[in-house]
Amino acid sequence: MAAKTFTDGAIPDTGRLYQRLARLLFDQLTSGRYVVGERLPAERELSLEHNISRPAVREALIALEVQGYIEVRVGAGAFVRKLPGQDDRPGFAITAFELTEARILLEGEAAALAAVHVDDAELAELARLVEQIDAENLLPDVTEDADRDFHLLIAAATRNAAIRSAIDNLWWIRATSPECALLHDKARRANVRPVVAEHRVILNALRAHDPAASRAAMHAHLRAVMEHLLFTSEERAVEEARRLASSTNARYRAAFPVKC
Repeated sequence: MAAKTFTDGAIPDTGRLYQRLARLLFDQLTSGRYVVGERLPAERELSLEHNISRPAVREALIALEVQGYIEVRVGAGAFVRKLPGQDDRPGFAITAFELTEARILLEGEAAALAAVHVDDAELAELARLVEQIDAENLLPDVTEDADRDFHLLIAAATRNAAIRSAIDNLWWIRATSPECALLHDKARRANVRPVVAEHRVILNALRAHDPAASRAAMHAHLRAVMEHLLFTSEERAVEEARRLASSTNARYRAAFPVKC
């Protein structure tokens, strides 16, 4: 039986919304609706046409980009690089937005627990890592080793091996998921660097052994990461991106409210 396609513009009712849009666009490429080199409709147009958020559109385009079907040029749009064969199927990895959502959930609670158990030696190492983040930000080719080590040390300070393993796995996914790697690479090329001040706020809350403040500081930091990812792939000015991102961020704030 031939695979069902959705070339009439109706998003298939399977999977997450961005996956459904990606499948629709994939089928449109397969059907010949677009040719190599042609520009796809702008994010704004796709968002309005399908009544979905800009971040969901962005995730769909990234999913097709990592598979080589399109190329997304910041400020110019998405262009067809190659057309799928009849036997090709779109594939999906964990996206940077999904990953950051999971990090908000898990690392926020890890910070709260770490505030109870962290010792002086770990606090000293966290302080050293904050200074290393600052130094790495000055390098022409940014690395994020100190940023990763900072977060993993907090996970270790929970004294909970399951939490430590879960957060270590999130960072492994960040490095190995093609969709995560692509968007974070775009962020680095856009000169988005780990924000030292946000890490210092987390460190100070841990020094005070304040679980609520540590949780809130980690949530604030990772919500900022979410915004940076949205800005990196935004076609318009940062001011408009912030306005468009606000409705998306409301979802994460509702799901992960700051606990005082």
